[in-house]
Amino acid sequence: MASKFGLAGGIPERRVRPIWDAIDSRQFKNALKQSTSLLSKYPNSPYALALKALILERMGKNEEALSICLNAKEILLTKDSSNVIDDLTLSTLQIVFQRLDHLDMATSCYEFACSKYPNNLELMMGLFNCYIAIKMYKIAGEERFLMWAVCSIQLQVCCSDGGEKLFHLAEGLLKKHIASHSLHEPEALSVYITLLEQQSKYGNALEVLNGPLGSLMMIEVDKLRLQGKLLAMVRDYGPAAECFQKVLELCPDDWECFLQYLGCLLEDESMFTNTTDPHPVSLAECNSFHVEAEVFDARISSAVNFVQKLIAIGNNNSLRCPYLANLEIERRKILCGKEKNVILKKLEKELEFSGSVSTKALGQSINVLKIQNLIGDMFTLPVNEVEDLAVRMTQMFCQSLPLSKELDVQDSMYGEELLSMACDVLVQLFWRTRNLGYLLESILILEFGLTIRRYIWQYKLLLVHLYSHWNTLPLAYERYKSLDVKNILLETISHHILPQMLASPMWADLNDLLSEYVKFMDDHFRESADLTFLAYRHRNYSKVIEFVQFKERLQCSNQYLMAKIEAPILQLKQNSNNIDEVESILESSKFGTHFLELSNEIRSKPLIFNEDLKLRPWWTPTYDKNYLLEAFEGASYCPRANLYNQIKQTEENILKLIEKRSILPRMVYLSIHSASASVKKNVGANGSVDPKLSVELKVLLERHAKILEFPFMDAVELVSGVSSRQKFFEEPNSDIIDWMNFCIFLNAWNLDSHELMLTDRSDPGSDGWRIVNSLLGKSIKEKIKSAGEVVSSPGDTLPFLVRLITEPLSWHGLIIQSCVRSLVPTGKKKKKGGATEQSNSQISYVLQDSIQSLCDTIQIVLNWLKEQLEKPEDENFEAIFSTIRKQNNNGPGKVFQVLESSLSLMKDVDLGDRILESLNSWNPADVPRKIISGQRGLLSEFLRICELKIKSLQELSVHL
Repeated sequence: MASKFGLAGGIPERRVRPIWDAIDSRQFKNALKQSTSLLSKYPNSPYALALKALILERMGKNEEALSICLNAKEILLTKDSSNVIDDLTLSTLQIVFQRLDHLDMATSCYEFACSKYPNNLELMMGLFNCYIAIKMYKIAGEERFLMWAVCSIQLQVCCSDGGEKLFHLAEGLLKKHIASHSLHEPEALSVYITLLEQQSKYGNALEVLNGPLGSLMMIEVDKLRLQGKLLAMVRDYGPAAECFQKVLELCPDDWECFLQYLGCLLEDESMFTNTTDPHPVSLAECNSFHVEAEVFDARISSAVNFVQKLIAIGNNNSLRCPYLANLEIERRKILCGKEKNVILKKLEKELEFSGSVSTKALGQSINVLKIQNLIGDMFTLPVNEVEDLAVRMTQMFCQSLPLSKELDVQDSMYGEELLSMACDVLVQLFWRTRNLGYLLESILILEFGLTIRRYIWQYKLLLVHLYSHWNTLPLAYERYKSLDVKNILLETISHHILPQMLASPMWADLNDLLSEYVKFMDDHFRESADLTFLAYRHRNYSKVIEFVQFKERLQCSNQYLMAKIEAPILQLKQNSNNIDEVESILESSKFGTHFLELSNEIRSKPLIFNEDLKLRPWWTPTYDKNYLLEAFEGASYCPRANLYNQIKQTEENILKLIEKRSILPRMVYLSIHSASASVKKNVGANGSVDPKLSVELKVLLERHAKILEFPFMDAVELVSGVSSRQKFFEEPNSDIIDWMNFCIFLNAWNLDSHELMLTDRSDPGSDGWRIVNSLLGKSIKEKIKSAGEVVSSPGDTLPFLVRLITEPLSWHGLIIQSCVRSLVPTGKKKKKGGATEQSNSQISYVLQDSIQSLCDTIQIVLNWLKEQLEKPEDENFEAIFSTIRKQNNNGPGKVFQVLESSLSLMKDVDLGDRILESLNSWNPADVPRKIISGQRGLLSEFLRICELKIKSLQELSVHL
């Protein structure tokens, strides 16, 4: 039944190997050409057809691929030749059907093959994803099939609500097999111990590991690590520490093992606590010691002696762990209140940096600075001392450049961390003083470092956030793209740029960003089953668990869910000037119900947060927190101390945000139709509107109000009161946008239902339309009034205005378009005379008034944008650059002076051709010019959006 030697799917392997090589190298056009040629010689070969279908699917031609696969399947199930039904043909068909979401068809092929050859294990292995592994075990009695069954049970419990009883079943199967056959594979032992760990049977796991089966684990250090971990889990810390100590004697550069060793000595439970928290408290924040002071001192002394022993054993300068271990021991002393002041004074002496630089002295100085930043509180230092630190770090970097002259451009430079650290210090100075020069200097030194070596990703990430804060998002996005983020990094790194892009007018770039991310995730989900199946076949059972759990983490990713929602919302914003296009977009998503279904996933499965937040700068620890937008809270305040609580708060906020965004498309759809229904009723037009839509809209409004933490009627009272200036929105800008959305959809619902009297006692003539117009105009005017010039006023004014214009104001515009379309149907003449004409006139007046109000509101933004753009670039340049060209010794500019003086001094220093060429090309004036250019690009794009919106509203007014 299986493929004959030298054949692939019944075809000579030499004919198909070039096609697979082309597929593997992603040369799909070449692969398709060769596949077509192959089919001309083997037109009825299911394998040749499956191969072509695979290529077409990879090229995105899914319909054509499916058609060919169905043809291959038909031939496969009707042909009687044994050469046709082989594992290679079936596995290729399975890949394509699975990627096209038709796994049932692949299953039917395997089932047919298994029914034809019931004792063929290769085919049953192919059927495993859809078949029962236990049945295979019963047929063959082989250990591998038992492990397949156990893995399946583990996954059923871990990835669903399988229940603890299934663990008992898996354990029972293993015990029975061990009693009769024992175990013979290290991976089988690993699965058994993991199964016991999952049930918190750590003592039982130790017995297995220390018993006869433990001999399957051939690598001594692996066995010792596992023993140490299990002993720690049962709080037998003494023997656990001994295990980790033995590992370190064998592998003295194992840093993680040292942390576990020290954790056991100090009985630090947090080191071994099982947790599903994706952002657990870091080691820098742990202080879970449960030993008395005398015991602590004795055990720390023991650790010091052991580290000295490791240094003596190693006698190798390339080892880092023993030297870092000394620093970790000192840090633990500080966490327990030991010697902090003594160490800080010692560090101050060590920090004196001489002009003669060596790699060792430089490394020591950098470590001293890092430790001082960790254990000291830089936020308590006077401004002049913090400024001196930034100057010193920059000087050290410039003086250390000769050390890197022989390095390749791909190699990390000596001392490149210094500029990142100096940047952090300068940003702190900007926060404390609000002097723009410090912000410019922080950008300047990073761009200087990238001029010398363009591959330093730490500099680029910092620049992404600095440029974003300064409303220079085009430059931020450019730096983000230069990171070459791809594959899984799209999941862990995209949080550095995606939130800013969602609040920007850079719609084309945002669309690319979302599309690339969603495509990677979807492709991975299609391919993960292949990887899992491969791990099964190679008996790598721990990888099976790892692959499936990894897929689960991605499927429950908050970013993935948000991206799937934000992509169509972006389409709605882009097409909001054309109601017909908007309705077409809504129709493709089941009129917004698709996103409601997505939001329900939050309730069925907990969201997972995969973002690597450790890479974010201190001033914006999460996507929704930016300390630079707030006032400095005094010398006793340190953002790092609040990091854990801030992350938890952000995760709670994301749950609310996803729910708000998921109901938005449906509310847009329902509002359009509620407004249209109200017009048709008033003018006596024919046609019926489903009354359930109005009821559903009210339900969603109540849900929206609840997310904003208000009962429905209290929310109605608030928006009415704010419009008459009796109440105020006391929330951040993002919540103001949410309130605007609520007010707009509330008006649309009430137009049809008439359940509320949206009038205010101080102004009996006010109604829903007027409240909306008033709130939109007031929000714009107040924000513009408090806004400074973009070039010299970093902050959130521009993102807020973009969101207000492109979301609530756009949804209100769509409601107006819907009313106008119902009032003046295309190709029909207005009826004259009677109540109908009077009603038309009243509605037309209200709509005209609202259109004019929107135009006036947008015009305020347009005038502000034109004012920013009309200012001469040279004047903007001078306003920025003058902040660091010092006339006295106060304020920013000292770091810039260090760069300037270093450039002139280094002309006579041997730096190597590459570094010297880079320094000669450096012009600090280019940085403010790029900032101005990036800001103008962003403002111009927003200006274009506003102009198109006014134009569409004016055209709409003509129809009335």
